Amino acid sequence: MLRGNFLTPSLIRTSPFLTFLSKISLPLMHQSNCHTYRSLLCWHMHSFTKPITDIKQNRFSADLTTGLCTLAFSKKSTVNESSAPNTGTMSNKSKKKARRESPEGVLRHKLDMCSKRGDVFEALRLYDDARSNGITLSQHHYNVLLYVCSCKCGSESSENGDRENDSNLGLKRGFEIFQQMITDKVDPNEATFTSVARLAVAKEDPEMAFDLVKQMKSFGIPPKLRSYGPALFGFCKLGNTDKAYEVDAHMGESGVVPEEPELSALLKLSVDAKKVDKVYEILHRLRTLVRQVSESTFKIIKDWFDSVDAAEIGVLNWDVSKVREGIVRGGGGWHGQGWLGSGKWRVERTQIDENGVCCSCNERLVCIDIDPRETENFASSLSNLACQREEWLGRHGPFDAVIDGANVGLVNQHNFSFYQLNTVVNRLRQMSPSKRMPLVILHKGRVSGGPAQIPKNKKLLDIWRDAGALYTTPPGSNDDWYWLYATVNCKSLLVTNDEMRDHLFQLLGTSFFPRWKEKHQIRLSVSRDGLNLLMPPPYSIVIQESENGSWHVPTITGDDLEAPRQWLCATRARVKSLHSLFSN
Repeated sequence: MLRGNFLTPSLIRTSPFLTFLSKISLPLMHQSNCHTYRSLLCWHMHSFTKPITDIKQNRFSADLTTGLCTLAFSKKSTVNESSAPNTGTMSNKSKKKARRESPEGVLRHKLDMCSKRGDVFEALRLYDDARSNGITLSQHHYNVLLYVCSCKCGSESSENGDRENDSNLGLKRGFEIFQQMITDKVDPNEATFTSVARLAVAKEDPEMAFDLVKQMKSFGIPPKLRSYGPALFGFCKLGNTDKAYEVDAHMGESGVVPEEPELSALLKLSVDAKKVDKVYEILHRLRTLVRQVSESTFKIIKDWFDSVDAAEIGVLNWDVSKVREGIVRGGGGWHGQGWLGSGKWRVERTQIDENGVCCSCNERLVCIDIDPRETENFASSLSNLACQREEWLGRHGPFDAVIDGANVGLVNQHNFSFYQLNTVVNRLRQMSPSKRMPLVILHKGRVSGGPAQIPKNKKLLDIWRDAGALYTTPPGSNDDWYWLYATVNCKSLLVTNDEMRDHLFQLLGTSFFPRWKEKHQIRLSVSRDGLNLLMPPPYSIVIQESENGSWHVPTITGDDLEAPRQWLCATRARVKSLHSLFSN
């Protein structure tokens, strides 16, 4: 039995698990939690003397070096069989209804509604009632409860304006629910750990949040980007550069790629801490992974170039040959040789003209090359489309341009316009070196019903079909796959105003696809003056570091279609390079 001062400070210091347990449990040590707390302590003390092989057999995994105990159970979570409906002779529909109307199913639905509303009070009331009535909670039940508690801890406001009360309640009960989940031997998953990590950061303990991520990886739960967020943002908020960089490195080791919010937080941390080399590194990571930045990141970058630290960093003389080698090696647009030049930066918000020339410093931006091997790999990633499409393209292709017919026929139109689509077809045919028609891709519904039945439109369809320039996609299929596949395989241009941001295009990754799209997409503008085709820009819309050390940073403000895109231009007075000094 555990008595009196069993949990002494000296004992806590000898055990990282007890250190962690003391963090989350001691504030909750009232009568109702005593049994849970003692159970965990007894298990922990028993694990010191139990052989490792026995621990593995029960799959109670405790990494005592990280300050956190993680439980993984080989057997399924305890299920109250008596409370589950007998569905042995029921139809599938009846089984689903029985599960939905069971106490567990009703609880699941009500908790899901609380999650949508962010109603922590009702969620906790449902939890307490379920415990009182002996309803068995599943992983989903616990995860929803933890999610609601963690979101309320991190929210800026609540409907009743009682943010502090909601936050304290969510924090206190959240850890209590997590302990109960462990006691009930319900398997945690990635969502469980992420919610508890958010609770840890809410109590200003990003170290605990990081420990949770380490435990996930140690026993087979792959961390996601959101899993790292609480620890990373927590350390950044505290200004702890070493730990924030450690989390960042751990992400890399786990194959987790940061996005703009994570890189922006690391950039601000590095700027504030005067870590000039890290600022340079993160700017290049933004160039590679993000390309165009939001206004909030734009401000951080501008503040950096306006700072005294930025004015003082940089080499006065450099080897031009090494810089040019770096540019060639990287495909253009950057060299990676560090800060060039010295002195105060001239920082302007500006635009780039249609020829790729900066309106502030008159420097011409470059069009960055794409490795042909990347294009081939990209084409291979689309090879899950049926072979018959390859055969069709082989018979009728290649094409200089491919048209997303559905998109082009609806630009600035209430109803599908074959006239507008035909105008684009004729314009592209005139532009083609071979004077051949572009490939028009339309869904079967577009060519068999509605406006397609009008005689003049039927004639257009027949002309395109006879020329081998019309491909009709079957019912139930996604047109996007077809025009994307045809464009990549024909190495042609693509006419569409589709921004390609939905789930389908996210599957293609964030590295290569935006670069490919930028070089191949023709967009359509329709105004009183008529129809205008906007060709791919002669420069890359990405952060660029020039040979002379200046920087140009594109924002997501403006799209060059309806409004000019906004750029940051950072330059400073030219200085003589090592090459020019020797040549004089």
